[in-house]
Amino acid sequence: MKYISTRGGIAPISFKQAVMMGLATDGGLLLPTSIPEIPTETLAHWRQLSYSELATAVLSLFIDDIPTDDLRGLVDKSYRTFNHPEITPLVKQGDCYILELFHGPTLAFKDVALQFLGNVFEYLLKESGGKMNILGATSGDTGSAAIYGVRGKERINIFILHPHKRVSPIQELQMTTVTDANVFNLAVRGTFDDGQAIVKTIFNDLDFKEKHQLGAVNSINWARIVAQVVYYIYAALKVTEREGVPQVDFSVPTGNFGDIFAGYVARRMLPQQIRNLILATNENNLLTRFVLNGDYSLGPVAQTSSPSMDIQVASNFERYLYYLNGEDADRTRQDMDRFGASGSLQFDELAQERVRTDFSSRSVNEEQTITTIRDFYTQHGYVLDPHTAVGVQAGLRDRKQGVPMICLATAHPAKFGAAVKSAIGHEPELPPSLAGLADQETRCEVIAAEVEAVQAFVEQHAL
Repeated sequence: MKYISTRGGIAPISFKQAVMMGLATDGGLLLPTSIPEIPTETLAHWRQLSYSELATAVLSLFIDDIPTDDLRGLVDKSYRTFNHPEITPLVKQGDCYILELFHGPTLAFKDVALQFLGNVFEYLLKESGGKMNILGATSGDTGSAAIYGVRGKERINIFILHPHKRVSPIQELQMTTVTDANVFNLAVRGTFDDGQAIVKTIFNDLDFKEKHQLGAVNSINWARIVAQVVYYIYAALKVTEREGVPQVDFSVPTGNFGDIFAGYVARRMLPQQIRNLILATNENNLLTRFVLNGDYSLGPVAQTSSPSMDIQVASNFERYLYYLNGEDADRTRQDMDRFGASGSLQFDELAQERVRTDFSSRSVNEEQTITTIRDFYTQHGYVLDPHTAVGVQAGLRDRKQGVPMICLATAHPAKFGAAVKSAIGHEPELPPSLAGLADQETRCEVIAAEVEAVQAFVEQHAL
């Protein structure tokens, strides 16, 4: 399997090269040259596998330059850090299944991919004798998951930008209380979009990138996406077998388009089993406007109780745009240049029809989010975090009779105690990994939302 850029400016590269490159050197995002459709006889075998076994089988389709035994070892090592034997268990609650993706070390879905990516980085750097300085931006959960994926690892330093005072208190503490010598937290005076733009600009400075061996942990790194594909396949196979039905739907809370793009890849692999992908947004509804109206235009960033979705520039949108454009890299590059200049892309009716065959979408406002947490708790005794509540609300509104609805639970509710308390009258019980965080030593640098300031900091502290 080879990897190419959405903008067509690089020769095909291997998986190992793709992981280390992160953002393509032409400014595009990396994709496999093909997405395999899985034959029915293979699915029968896959249904019998554990999560780790399935992950090895799925990842092997996209990774052919790491020996299978080594890949299996990386997968097993990654998921030993999870506190549930099923890794991503399914819980039936009323009219939907909750796919719990928060059983990793930082209690967020990002752990599923970033525990794996951290181990892959370590494996490849040991193999090559090289070093890496990881640079990433987070809207909340990616930062801590990335930090926990590489903390204390040799040959790696990590620099994570988060929007100053725009993440939840626990999200901030999960990052800033990690004081390992190879971890650097930068609180940017701005929004997540500001931080993400800084990271992309620095990665596009090829001389700086090469000098400091920069690596990417954001979902611009293909390894993040492919690791997330696994839990869609796992859930679809489990629920179709359990319910005795041919198809399922997924509702996915998303702001950066990475998680639902993984669902899009899974659907292309299992077109007979995954019927619909519901793209759920909060009040920052750029992606809903795109799906419903063909309008992909920037707007102001609203601060909500689901901060990981408080995004206006969806980094992974370009990957889907490439397929929407019929895998035309030149056209995709032109579209992204136009968006960079104007902050807007408009799509004609033909393109809109295509989009609506791939996704449906709903936007859920703040009042509806809190009401959903309250109602779901009253009816089922189950506590949703605000991001998951956005997905549940959208999923239940779009539910089709006879087709099981799987809603992705992207974070443990204890990470968003204030929002949960406003809904149900009390904060959820803190799991052991979060208890006492506020009493721990922290380390963080508040920094201007400027490329030059971040580059100077990296220059000073890079390996």
